[in-house]
Formats: sequence, C-alpha cells, structure tokens
Amino acid sequence: MSDIQSINRLLQNELSALETYQQALDRFRKDTALGEFDFLMLTFQEHKAAACSLRGKIKQLGGTPTQDSGPWGTWAKIIMACATLLGKQAVLKVLREGELTGTEDYEKALQDHGLHPDIRVLIANSL
Repeated sequence: MSDIQSINRLLQNELSALETYQQALDRFRKDTALGEFDFLMLTFQEHKAAACSLRGKIKQLGGTPTQDSGPWGTWAKIIMACATLLGKQAVLKVLREGELTGTEDYEKALQDHGLHPDIRVLIANSL
C-alpha cells in the first residue's frame, strides 16, 4: 500500500470521528454537563486538526485527500444513531470504542516499516 493510500485511510477514520462527535455534540448539547460538553468539543477539535494535518501531508505527496469517511463512517453513523436512542452513556461508550480503534490504526501504521519517515514522525508526534 502506498503512503498516500495509508494516509487516506487514516483520514477516513478522522472524518468518521468528526461526523460521530458532531452527532454527539448536536444530540447532547443541552443534556450534557458543561465539563462533558467541553471535553467532547475538545476531542472534536483534535480530530479536526488531525484531519487537516493528514490532508496537508497527502497534498504534499501529490495525492488527493479523500472527502468522505467511507464505509467505516456509514457504520459509525448507524452505531451512533442506535446509541443515541439508548442515552448518553451508550454514546460515550461508542465514542470511547472509536477512540481505541483509531489509536490501533495509528499504531498499525507506525508498524509499517515502508512508511515514509516524515509520515511516521507526524503520526508519532502529532496524531
């Protein structure tokens, strides 16, 4: 797999996270304690910055950044819709599981010894 494909896959994950956090923020804006809302917003902003960094790296390498979250994003929307029906705790659990999956994907990318060193540094230091 090329570096651009690897980064685009990570970008899809970030876009999925953005969509999922946006759903949570929209749904629980009024029902969430200020600290919880602030934490959700901070995490949303971190995913937004990560997506921006990944887009920049893809463009720098001459690729075209993906514009959508792909199949994983569709799946995440379905899971989030179901969790929303069950309440805030279910949503928070879905978000936590998504974070763990995202971390695993970044760790897998770092294990790819063919990945360009600049990309490895970006992932290890920023993402």
